[in-house]
Amino acid sequence: MDSKLPAPAPIISADTAAFWAATKKGVLLLQRCDACQRTIWYPKAFCNACGSLETTSFEASGEGEIYSFTEVHRGETAYRETPSFILAMVELDEGVRMLTNIVGAAPDALRIGQRVRVVFDDAGESAALPRFQPADKVS
Repeated sequence: MDSKLPAPAPIISADTAAFWAATKKGVLLLQRCDACQRTIWYPKAFCNACGSLETTSFEASGEGEIYSFTEVHRGETAYRETPSFILAMVELDEGVRMLTNIVGAAPDALRIGQRVRVVFDDAGESAALPRFQPADKVS
């Protein structure tokens, strides 16, 4: 995917390295707590529900629905020169919500509950940014 949004390289830590490496391959990884079976988002060394340090990464479906969104007309940092963009909370089919961008659709074509699918924008050598596009537009 090559959206018109900037794709700044993320800060990669030991806890997030596997996640970002997977994005370069077009894979969205999530974690599951081995103790309580909760799905975890954002990648970390522990379960935020029960505190267990035992987690397992798994490939997410990359599908979900728009939980909330807004059109941003004045961004900061890397987005400062972007005329406008969609910032959204997407609820993945695995039950976690992730803050992301919606690409490939005009704001007036989006709605809460609309099905979306992950696409990846290259962010340099070590990562690609997961963004979402309406499911009916993904080939």
